[in-house]
Amino acid sequence: MKKIIYLIFGIAIFLSPNLQAQSLESNATSPSEFKIITIVESIVPMGLGRSRIIDNQSEVDAEQFTTERTDGKKSNQKDISRKDLKVDELDETKLLNFFSGTGINFQNIASNDAVIASKINSLLGEGWKLTFVTSGVESNSGTEDGQGIFITRLFFSR
Repeated sequence: MKKIIYLIFGIAIFLSPNLQAQSLESNATSPSEFKIITIVESIVPMGLGRSRIIDNQSEVDAEQFTTERTDGKKSNQKDISRKDLKVDELDETKLLNFFSGTGINFQNIASNDAVIASKINSLLGEGWKLTFVTSGVESNSGTEDGQGIFITRLFFSR
């Protein structure tokens, strides 16, 4: 009988933290708004590329640019002009390119890190929480490829 009581007590202790964690997760408040910051760092040498932090300042309703397909083929997307999608209000923070005339420039990378950290710290001070980060590289990679970007998207919520 004691073994059964100890077994039940052990299972209860084991499950208790798991139940508490689930309870905390379900009681957590969902974010009410999101913000995406895009960082574009050029890998074009000698300052010929354009590296920036882009911070949209416009409110957009995606429904204005959304159409439905009824049979999988017919689309009214041609009724939506690409120029209507463009926002006019954005903050653009200049960054340095990854490469100089002689190759990778580590001072440029450290400088970009300082500016990016400053931007993140500023947003944290405004009550935003960094919730997700994704990145990728785009490059032609052909013979003597001198083009490409490294892009990072920072997703904030509050």
